[in-house]
Amino acid sequence: MSTADDAPAWPGHWSDLTTTDFAQLDRDRAIALLPVAATEQHGPHLPLSVDATIADGIVAEALRELPPGFPALALPTQTVGFSPEHTRFAGTLTLRAETLMRVWTEIGECVAASGVKKLVLFNSHGGQVGALDLVARDLRARLGMLVYSLSWFNLPLVDESGADANARFSADEHRFGVHAGDVETSMMLALSPQRVRMARSSDFPSSSRIRAQGFDILGNGRSAKLAWMMQDVNPQGAAGNAAAASAEKGRALVGAAGRALAALLQEIDRLPPDTLTEHTAFGAG
Repeated sequence: MSTADDAPAWPGHWSDLTTTDFAQLDRDRAIALLPVAATEQHGPHLPLSVDATIADGIVAEALRELPPGFPALALPTQTVGFSPEHTRFAGTLTLRAETLMRVWTEIGECVAASGVKKLVLFNSHGGQVGALDLVARDLRARLGMLVYSLSWFNLPLVDESGADANARFSADEHRFGVHAGDVETSMMLALSPQRVRMARSSDFPSSSRIRAQGFDILGNGRSAKLAWMMQDVNPQGAAGNAAAASAEKGRALVGAAGRALAALLQEIDRLPPDTLTEHTAFGAG
């Protein structure tokens, strides 16, 4: 019978370590992974937990993909994020940007205080990408940490056959299905099908499509960003063809994202020691 003394040196989750375990860690290699998500409305057919469920599912897949003994430690998922665009819809929880950034920063400070100087901020909510980037830069500047911020939807998503997992979704869906559409509904069908109410799903149109058709600059999706509230996009709180979702498409995305995250962590482990430096070409700053 195994005991706690038989536990591997790298259990995969930060909170599974004891305080004395940190003295045994190879802290030069250790990589802390902080999943950040949201608790917000996702239309009439999906639960508030979508972003957290997706983050946890991808992290679990990544940990399975990593070789035994790989020095990654997943921190507790942050399930409340920056979601003011959804506050007209009941159930949404949000923090102010300054509050949230302070929380993420202080978690990073605690990671550094434990002797771990590599941190990956792993995001599943599109509305807080900018805040994550600012936190990452601050932790690098003040504490000398090696920090990467990333979102699952920007990873290279390649399925097990080597094909683009995103190709299962139309270009139209990728551009306009920004919330609770085919992509997120498919991922939820793969990860937590009992919480998906497909009878309530639909092809939810996006007002962005109207702007894309009538405005060359405002509607091109690149030149300018509208500060929208979700009801501006669709009053049902969803955008995209959720009715087209399938568990097969969702499994392909989750698997691809997990493999990509695992590959990214292994690339961080291979970075040379001089990736960061405090020296300039001109002496002290």
